[in-house]
Amino acid sequence: MSNFESHQLRSRIHPGQTVDIVLKKDQPTGKLTRGTVGRILTNSPNHWRGIKVMLVDGQVGRVQAIVGENPDEPDELLG
Repeated sequence: MSNFESHQLRSRIHPGQTVDIVLKKDQPTGKLTRGTVGRILTNSPNHWRGIKVMLVDGQVGRVQAIVGENPDEPDELLG
């Protein structure tokens, strides 16, 4: 049994999916940026800090949440 959450598993992230990521510059504050996955950059099947992706707008960061996966999650941009 894996101790990884879905945002830490490459198999759960797909191009076209809406996700919340933390950009490198925002790591100290944890500010989240919402966007659509363009490319998956992490090659390993999992990563403890989140799967690294490039959004369709070119921003790169690690996935912290998959939007729509948690029914209690607010729809507005987090952070």
